[in-house]
Amino acid sequence: MIIFAHPQFLLLLLLIPFFFIGLAVWMGARRRRLRKFGDEALVNDLMPSWSRSKRWVRAVIYSLAFTFLVIGLSRPQIGAKLKEYKAKGAEIMIALDVSNSMLAQDYSPNRLERAKLAISRITDKLQGDRIGLIIFAGSSFVQLPITSDYVSAKMFLSNISTSSVPIQGTAIGDAINTAVRSFSAQSEQSRAIIVITDGENHEDDAVAAAAQAAEVGVKVYTIGVGSQEGQPIPMDGGLLKDKEGNIVVTRLDEETLKQIAQAGGGAYVHAGNDEFGLTPIISEIQKMQDEEFNSVMFEEYDEQFMYFLGVALALLVLEMLIGERRSRRHLFESR
Repeated sequence: MIIFAHPQFLLLLLLIPFFFIGLAVWMGARRRRLRKFGDEALVNDLMPSWSRSKRWVRAVIYSLAFTFLVIGLSRPQIGAKLKEYKAKGAEIMIALDVSNSMLAQDYSPNRLERAKLAISRITDKLQGDRIGLIIFAGSSFVQLPITSDYVSAKMFLSNISTSSVPIQGTAIGDAINTAVRSFSAQSEQSRAIIVITDGENHEDDAVAAAAQAAEVGVKVYTIGVGSQEGQPIPMDGGLLKDKEGNIVVTRLDEETLKQIAQAGGGAYVHAGNDEFGLTPIISEIQKMQDEEFNSVMFEEYDEQFMYFLGVALALLVLEMLIGERRSRRHLFESR
């Protein structure tokens, strides 16, 4: 399989027809200028060393060189290698709330985007730990299975929005249960769940779910997103309203999140705009006993651009060597 790291450069190939159009226009203009000096055949006889055909040969070779140069600039890459390796660390499942209340703008630009940014940044600091991602609202599902491929984690993270889960609500307990089931069979001790939510309108017994997780050796941490004063929820160019037409205000349910963390043997952190809360929690998780994992991940694609650039250089040298004059042997034979 061949992919291009910078496919936008391939648009430059559209210029190639204009090379030949430009040459044809130039040749036509030249012929008109020569006719001013006299008969065209006689004028050509006076310039026996000039070769019209070599002009076109050089144009073809130059176009081929340009084609290989453009392909090289677009960075063609081939294949995708799977590599198995051993790593030590913890397994961390992040359960991210994607309900509509996460659109509140008491964080910049809103709660959900601020949470995604914090997860992305903390992913850059992980070494050896494996990470998975659960998204939830009224229901939950695995967005990213447990993995050491942090690049894929960030890619999946970028695609998350409030429309990722069609059922609205805040089923924290269901998200915890889904996370517990999503740990790998290799992990027995160093397992943790981080729930990122405003905690409002939880629809199940999240405290009981956290306690059950703790019983099987999984710690549950919670990060509270939002303010107790509350914020309205932007929706469809306006503000979300209830059935009576009143503006819905979403508030952080801090007490519930503290109870969940206590039952899960973890800790609760209130997210700030500067320090979101993931850093101290990850630091605490990394103090757990490291476990050894067998991981499989994609390696970098093999770069092929140097071959195309090499061919382009060779063709440019050939184009310059050809020149515009006929060979001397042909010139002498014509006499």
